[in-house]
Amino acid sequence: MTPDLSPVRLLLVTLAGWINRQQQEVIEYLVEENRVLIEQLRGRRVRLTDDQRRRLAARGHRLGRRVLRQVATIVTPDTMLRWHQRLIARKWTFGPKRPGRPGIMKEISALIVPMATDNPGWGSRIQGALKNLEHRVARSTVAKVLRDHGIPPASGRPSSWRTFLRAHWGVIAGADFFTTEVWTPRGLMTYYTLFVLDLASRRVQVLGSTPNPDAGFMAQAARRLTDAADGFLAGHQVLICDRDGKWTEEFRGLLDEAGVRIVLTPVQAPNANAHAERFVRSIREECLDQLILFGERHLIRAVDEFVAHYHRERNHQGLGNRLIAAGSGPLVGTHIRCHERLGGLLRYYHRAA
Repeated sequence: MTPDLSPVRLLLVTLAGWINRQQQEVIEYLVEENRVLIEQLRGRRVRLTDDQRRRLAARGHRLGRRVLRQVATIVTPDTMLRWHQRLIARKWTFGPKRPGRPGIMKEISALIVPMATDNPGWGSRIQGALKNLEHRVARSTVAKVLRDHGIPPASGRPSSWRTFLRAHWGVIAGADFFTTEVWTPRGLMTYYTLFVLDLASRRVQVLGSTPNPDAGFMAQAARRLTDAADGFLAGHQVLICDRDGKWTEEFRGLLDEAGVRIVLTPVQAPNANAHAERFVRSIREECLDQLILFGERHLIRAVDEFVAHYHRERNHQGLGNRLIAAGSGPLVGTHIRCHERLGGLLRYYHRAA
């Protein structure tokens, strides 16, 4: 005989009614809390992110317009449903199709620009160079790419410093000064350090530091550079200098007699002597800016230690992370040693022999 389930049903109905009332009270509290928050933000516009709009639209669509009118407080039901429609449209709407082959044109443009800048005399030859790379383009296409990038035709395109340096690689050097503030018995003084750098090997020679780079100092530097036995500029034909007045007539004359031609950089164009500028940045950031220098001897020692570190222990990205003056061969050992200069300011790690 089937037992009477009316008490069980009554219990379930009572429990369901209690749960519904509990949920309704929670909803009413949350709605009222939102209204209080909106009143606190009275006069301010609530800015929602795309993700927040998406979440509200997904929830609001399930409730429908009638329920939303009762519970929505931040935005109107019409706005929330409009967000939902945009989500649907975005899902099924694809971006506009562009004519042509934009990927290929982008690749061709990336080839034309460096060809023109690296080869100032190339005009129609760019079309032939692209043909070698299996890109058949019209001359008008090449002209349009150059025009869009502000590159003039070959007849009006000046030679770049990059082309000049590569054409003279191995016989060209750069010279420059860098300044350092040094404490002396007379107070804080500015010292000028003259150096010359070989562009191909990145070797550097420091010719001296002085608070007064006068004609005598410059003449002595020129004699050292052009010495027949061990002058740094032996085998060089070009020296890049800026337009500073420190490069005296006597200095230029001595270099000219030795067969070294001085090329002056354009006005306010430090990149024309970029390798020398990079050395100045390195010695300042890695050494001189980290020290308080007391006296000329302290400056000379710091510069000498950095130059030794620069040649023998510092890897150079422009040389494929190699050392300028590498040892006779790799040292094999189980222990790694650290060689320090200037109290640990400069360090070099190597394996013990």
